[in-house]
Amino acid sequence: MSVQLLDKTRKINKLLHNNNSSKVVFNDICGVLSEILLSNVLVISKKGKVLGISRYDGVDELHELIVDQVGGLIDPLLNERLLGILSTKENVNLQTLGFVVENVRKYEALVAPIIIAGERLGTLFLYKYENDYDIDDIILSEYGTTVVGLEMIRSVHEENVEEERRIRDVQSAIGTLSVTEMEAISLIFKEMQGNECTLVASKIADRAGITRSVIVNALRKFESAGVIESRSAGMRGTNIKVLNDCVFRELEYINNNRPGMKNLKKIENSR
Repeated sequence: MSVQLLDKTRKINKLLHNNNSSKVVFNDICGVLSEILLSNVLVISKKGKVLGISRYDGVDELHELIVDQVGGLIDPLLNERLLGILSTKENVNLQTLGFVVENVRKYEALVAPIIIAGERLGTLFLYKYENDYDIDDIILSEYGTTVVGLEMIRSVHEENVEEERRIRDVQSAIGTLSVTEMEAISLIFKEMQGNECTLVASKIADRAGITRSVIVNALRKFESAGVIESRSAGMRGTNIKVLNDCVFRELEYINNNRPGMKNLKKIENSR
């Protein structure tokens, strides 16, 4: 391995050691790859979403079929063609990928699948002017896909951890409710259209055959757990905004599986 290749490899390797943030920043990865491979670089998810992008000075962007911002989706047919490439391909003719812009022939492209543990997670797409990609570039790009793939796995893990925390918060809030408070909460969420609604506590109380204070207590418990946010709407009632949408799934499960909720369904059927 040449000293130059080793130095470039170390630059990529630093991404794994220097990223102390829990937030995955794919643009940083693209920036390093862009610098060492003298190319415009995109990290594209399996669904065609641009996760990271970096532009190299002197290389004009391809706007055809590709979005130039993180979060956008590339052309579906282009993504399909990229996913059809199962191993790294260097010096790809962009016309074979569907590009038809006038100066497309002056570009050289490199496509490297992002695969971790046998699962295709996305694609690393690079392109530059005229100069061919050589064996060193292939080595560096494949090493780069490993780093990107590990970051993708970590990102998914972080999302799963956050989702589990949100579910636990909802379950804890539900666990503090009495039977009548649970019935009140279920009726309130049945009334909701989307994540917000305005409710009149007295109407809910009359319908469920409970006191207004039961509804107030139930809402207060959900609000203290960070599940909802409420504020007075004066004569119109109380505005409710859901902050943790996991509550819908948890309540649906309880309503369908908890024997104690049969009375609630009788109330709903009598409306």
